[in-house]
Amino acid sequence: MTAQPEHHDVVPPMRTLADLRNALRVWGLPGDADTFEKELAEADLDDLTRVREITQAYRHRVLLRCDPEGMAALMRSTEDVNDELRRKMTEAGTR
Repeated sequence: MTAQPEHHDVVPPMRTLADLRNALRVWGLPGDADTFEKELAEADLDDLTRVREITQAYRHRVLLRCDPEGMAALMRSTEDVNDELRRKMTEAGTR
């Protein structure tokens, strides 16, 4: 799932660590850039699987931030999500 979704009008380049760092500064959620740097510094850079996991997680955070539907989902209150879940469970129970 590393391909950039086509529905995004503006997706910053994130092919290199420098690109990702810049994208996090511009598009990331507050604290993302600092947390990314901390996680990367604490990782064993010889463990490429872990480094890849970290970079993919933050890349996906930028992609989410660029997606209006994704941001709308993040902005929903817990109460709203719980109400929707209850409604769907009730509907499923009546079938």
